[in-house]
Amino acid sequence: MPSPVRIGPYLLPNPLFVAPMAGVTDRPFRQLCRRLGAGYAVSEMVTSRKDLWHSLKTSRRANHEGEPGPIAVQIAGTDAQMMAEATTYNIERGAQIIDINMGCPAKKVCNKWAGSALMQDEPLAIEIVSAVVEAAGNVPVTLKMRTGWCETEKNAVRLARAAQDAGVAMVTVHGRTREQGYKGSAEYDTIAAVKAALAIPVVANGDIDSPRKAREVLARTGADAVMIGRAAQGRPWIFREIAHYLATGEDLPAPSVREARDWLVEHLHDHYSLYGELTGMRSARKHIGWAVRGLPGGEAFRQRMNLLESTQDQVRALTGWFDALADQHERLPVAAANDDELIEQEEQA
Repeated sequence: MPSPVRIGPYLLPNPLFVAPMAGVTDRPFRQLCRRLGAGYAVSEMVTSRKDLWHSLKTSRRANHEGEPGPIAVQIAGTDAQMMAEATTYNIERGAQIIDINMGCPAKKVCNKWAGSALMQDEPLAIEIVSAVVEAAGNVPVTLKMRTGWCETEKNAVRLARAAQDAGVAMVTVHGRTREQGYKGSAEYDTIAAVKAALAIPVVANGDIDSPRKAREVLARTGADAVMIGRAAQGRPWIFREIAHYLATGEDLPAPSVREARDWLVEHLHDHYSLYGELTGMRSARKHIGWAVRGLPGGEAFRQRMNLLESTQDQVRALTGWFDALADQHERLPVAAANDDELIEQEEQA
């Protein structure tokens, strides 16, 4: 297991991080991942647009009630002054670490020159970083980026150096360009080059979906930590599996079916408490779908569950389905390959 990572005054318990993913890493999901072995989690992206701060979506994303620290909030935008104001806004609401989004490849973000599009305009990118660092004061600022805009424009090393000089405390690199989106495979040589160039912690992100892959990426890049996104959807216990493997070299047995059931039901109740009955019921469908994908009878259950119209019916159906699965299997069966249609999310990477 690599040494613990320090971000400013915060010494994290382990080097296994939850990636910020729009529509996924809300407070209930972050807390579930933390309980199941993640050492750190970053919030969904919060916009720097003031006119949206009082929207229900943003107010939920800025809600950190009961969340263990350090509380890290990711912000996105294209104007340095607006990003500075967003920094202050989120610190006043409990943020203890501010993360700058220069990695999101989603078209609706990049078309406005936010997210990974900022990597095309290095002066503006560093102006934003400097403004956020100044506004944050003693609150650490981190940066999440990609390897570059396209295959011929990989500028992660240059931008990371400039960000370090501007006062950033940690850099995360997703091993794909903006042009790739989530297609193809992540490459780790650029992440290794960023690590070699910096004195601050560097985090590797992209295609880390198993304990062995985590160890491989850490060894190949020399990174201080790994950040996991899509592989945690429906499988939040991946963090404890990786932690066990890095510590012992041995695979942790799959959780029992009843353990998984209890974790998921607990997560559903947390989810409903944040979103309310109707929105909570609808938005929970994707989490349930990820949890059962690839399991025996999981697709048929997902289709049936999507017709339910109350949170009580959802919990009852999920509990009954897992109880029936437990009659056949003590531990969760190895899931089949992920259904790409289920995991195409706007991961803020």
